[in-house]
Amino acid sequence: MTRSLYWVRHAATNARGLYGWTDVGVDLSDRQNLSWLNETLPDRALIIASDLKRASLTADAIQGNRTRLPNEKNLRELHFGRWEGKTHQEVSEIDKVLAIDFWEKPGGIKAPEGESWNDLSHRVNEVVDRITRLYPKNDLVFVAHYAVILTQIQRVLGVSTLQVLHRRIHNLSLTKVTERNSKLELDFSNKLSE
Repeated sequence: MTRSLYWVRHAATNARGLYGWTDVGVDLSDRQNLSWLNETLPDRALIIASDLKRASLTADAIQGNRTRLPNEKNLRELHFGRWEGKTHQEVSEIDKVLAIDFWEKPGGIKAPEGESWNDLSHRVNEVVDRITRLYPKNDLVFVAHYAVILTQIQRVLGVSTLQVLHRRIHNLSLTKVTERNSKLELDFSNKLSE
């Protein structure tokens, strides 16, 4: 059996800095890419989004006639804890050594009161596995966040966190993962309308 999981990064925000679990607003003015996504995604796919409004409102904008599943808290972005809302520069001034280790040795290192990359990967993999088991015959559209999508690229490619961490995932881009006979393949990554 073959089916696809489509990963859409939410539309742009006006927020600057690290805003993982902070519920910032979203700019849905990019009508060209929103229309392209609506036309490109399969009509019968089920759509699920993170519960943060930048993802859930993006999902609303591309839903079309697709069936919408309830928003999922475990599809949220990486939780930056006390670093939420701060720029990389501000974090570096507060926790220089920890900040360097967090980005250069990702895996088990956490922001203060936040979560590690491993924590993020674990929670996202659990929700993806649960949803794919619940809907084994459906194509699925996940509207989520930068790091969430990277966890799934890492999962498919079987590479280290450091190898995947600096990939660009543009807002309103589409990353497609195809499941063929229980094997996952990355068909394309970071595609935008042309």
